[in-house]
Amino acid sequence: MRIYDPNPETLKALRGSNIELIVDIFKANLQGLTNDAAAANWVQTNIRAYSPDVKFRYIAVGNEVRPGDPEAKFVLPAMKSIQNAISSANLGDQIKVSTAIDTTLLGDSSPPSDGVFSAAASPYITPIVKFLAEKGAPLLANVYPYFSYTENRGVIDLGYALFTSPKVVVIDKNGKGYKNLFDAQVDSLYSALEKAGAPGLKVVVSESGWPSQGDQAATTDNARTYYRNLIGHVKDGTPKRPQGPIETFLFAMFDEDKKDGAAVEKHFGLFFPNKQPKYQLSFS
Repeated sequence: MRIYDPNPETLKALRGSNIELIVDIFKANLQGLTNDAAAANWVQTNIRAYSPDVKFRYIAVGNEVRPGDPEAKFVLPAMKSIQNAISSANLGDQIKVSTAIDTTLLGDSSPPSDGVFSAAASPYITPIVKFLAEKGAPLLANVYPYFSYTENRGVIDLGYALFTSPKVVVIDKNGKGYKNLFDAQVDSLYSALEKAGAPGLKVVVSESGWPSQGDQAATTDNARTYYRNLIGHVKDGTPKRPQGPIETFLFAMFDEDKKDGAAVEKHFGLFFPNKQPKYQLSFS
């Protein structure tokens, strides 16, 4: 499970559940957590107070912070301070410190072997991925074929985005064939990491989903198809990294009916706000 802030009631509810957890730090809090004492206090209050009853897996220091954001300069210093606090608490073997990016940091992504971080993103992300490689932590990445499809209607086939294409759609110049957009996006990130000097870094897909309302392609049938096929697909690897599974988090548990922004943003849930399931999904 991933939660986007260390809500005490949520953490109490997860005690003894054996559910492994990503917990986020809001980007508004990053500057304060560049201070080692503040980071140690954050870890004591939000991690040590619940561990080992709550099984923390990753701490995401910021979510989708872009290079042009005013908080961007605080991401890596905050990661280092949180890492120091985790290590001082003797939790470094259990909990990895990372940050979650989105695919807008890529300057080129097609074909996947051409994946590279943009000129604007490279000075921001390169020191981060080298730090992650040094600490043996993965890069968290939010991967959304839905948005790539809707931004390129008429270019990208819907079946390629939904894992329903019966044949290879993209043949990379290295000969690898791609039947779905998810694999292509993940492998574009791996290519970018290689060029950034972190060829061994693992990518964890920290969000992926498809909305059920709010756009022509956002239907209940399409969303059900995407989630079902994604669950089945990530048990294996990608063409570039065939040794699976691909650690993947579905976005999101619930529809967010009070969320600001575009209509589709309210409808990514596997459950309605009243806790009734929208789809019948199996993880077996």
